[in-house]
Amino acid sequence: MTTRRTILAAALAVAVAGPALAQQNQVVRIGVSPGPHAEILEKVKPIAAKKGLDLKITEFSDYVVPNQALDAGELEANSFQNQPYLDNQVKDRGFKLVSVGLTVNFPLGIYSAKHKSWAEVPDGATIAIQNDPTNGGRSLLLLQDKGVIKLKDGVGFKPTVADIVSNPKKLKIIEIEAAQTARSLADVAAAAINTNYAVDAKIEPTSAILREDPKGPYVNLIAVRAADKDKPWVKALLESYHTPEIKAFVAERFKGSVLAGW
Repeated sequence: MTTRRTILAAALAVAVAGPALAQQNQVVRIGVSPGPHAEILEKVKPIAAKKGLDLKITEFSDYVVPNQALDAGELEANSFQNQPYLDNQVKDRGFKLVSVGLTVNFPLGIYSAKHKSWAEVPDGATIAIQNDPTNGGRSLLLLQDKGVIKLKDGVGFKPTVADIVSNPKKLKIIEIEAAQTARSLADVAAAAINTNYAVDAKIEPTSAILREDPKGPYVNLIAVRAADKDKPWVKALLESYHTPEIKAFVAERFKGSVLAGW
């Protein structure tokens, strides 16, 4: 009788645990850019595991492939971009991707390996910015906000170099891939570098000679395929990210160079 009871108890335990174990085995593949996005999601990973998610984090060195991979079904989510960039990708490439929640904000900076302040940058100097419309436009808006250039009225969030109507210092503004901006510092007077690439290149974000105010639409987000946005794992992922533990980690690890956006 004791043996029969033991077997029945064990069978009941397996039956009860079965759904939980199946949920714990659910793999969620997430594409990220190197640096803070990857670090933060590594901290999210054990929290998500308690909610039944097995996060598989893959780093991408550019801003194009993560959305391509997500749209193609090679990922379940990505965490690397802001809303203007996602909107541009959806419009230009036809991706069926949506934002499901906010993550962190990376105030954009202009950095220099040759000059300690913007005042030291000489007339006619070469400045590198990103060659994608959203990040390049963001850099031009930063330069305008700091009084360096003036753009045409009504350019929105994606101005181009052709929209510059005043350039008193006669700066030569060149466009390169966002992932290469940190490497360009040896060859240019200054470069606009997204914080994740600055951190990845061991550049202190607070060393920027011009820095964006932490405002506007540039809080980063988690994107998924539109067909997946209401699935339970999406809710579990966001709940795992939007925790006091992650907010405290961001504040302590990045000392204000990365800001919690939720």
